[in-house]
Amino acid sequence: MKPDDRDGHSVDTAPRTPDAPDALDGLRGIELRHLRGFLAVADERSFTHAAARLRIGQPALTRTVRALETTLGARLLDRTTRRVELTDAGRRLHADLAPLLPRLAAALHPAGPAALRLGFTSLLPDACASLAARFKAASGAGVRLVRRDSPLAGLESGECDIAVVRGDVPPDAALRTTVLLREARVAALSRTAATARQETRTGEAAAVRAVAGRRVLDWAELADLPLVVNTVTGSTRPELWPADRRPQLACTAGNFDEWLEAVAAGHGVGVAPESVARRHSHPGIRYVRLKNAPPVPVRLAVPARDTHPLAERFFALALVP
Repeated sequence: MKPDDRDGHSVDTAPRTPDAPDALDGLRGIELRHLRGFLAVADERSFTHAAARLRIGQPALTRTVRALETTLGARLLDRTTRRVELTDAGRRLHADLAPLLPRLAAALHPAGPAALRLGFTSLLPDACASLAARFKAASGAGVRLVRRDSPLAGLESGECDIAVVRGDVPPDAALRTTVLLREARVAALSRTAATARQETRTGEAAAVRAVAGRRVLDWAELADLPLVVNTVTGSTRPELWPADRRPQLACTAGNFDEWLEAVAAGHGVGVAPESVARRHSHPGIRYVRLKNAPPVPVRLAVPARDTHPLAERFFALALVP
């Protein structure tokens, strides 16, 4: 009889004998190299060709297959001077192993080749292309690009292992950073502002229209203009100007595309890294050179703790001139 446990289920209290056979007892002494060696010979029907395929010596392969036969207690191959044939036991083993070993390899490498997740926001600096090439040559791992509209490009949520971050990094972000480069800033002006005849916002519209045709602006002049700010991934905020003379916030945007359209619609002036002007043209926007503007620091950032090993290697390469 089997007593019941507290949930009313039957409990097996029969003692287990120490000599009870284990289901894996028959695998003791068998290693992956034995199975791979047997499969290679079975596929090639030749020890010579199989040894070349595995890049090992033929005598070593012969010993490996014989060790497998000894462990299993069965002859798997019939050998002649010209050819190798499978026995009945060999055919059964081959039929079972042929699909099994590839599945085992896939299970041991479920994510495929190693890849570093590199996060970014609106665009990557050119320096990252050469860094990625050096990283792949040094580590053999690839780089998978991850775009995220978040302040730290997905690093804060674990969606990437390392990230390119523009502008200042919050002091409480718990990151290690290094500056890759510093980009010049440009002003973005609406093309329609130059031809607008009516003022929807008298003071702001007049101020934007007054500079709409300019080719160069001074950083200090922007303090008198309404500013469009990307509050999530942007690198320019009113706080960059002196406290006693800062631009008024015209409107905010939650991502780069919203920022672009707000500037094109004439809501205010935008400020962005110079690389934006090169890569993101818009029929409704003119990019204007800025004098005396502070540059935008472009940083590579990794978590301060538990950094991914591949991220550490990429970060270390960035530290080398």
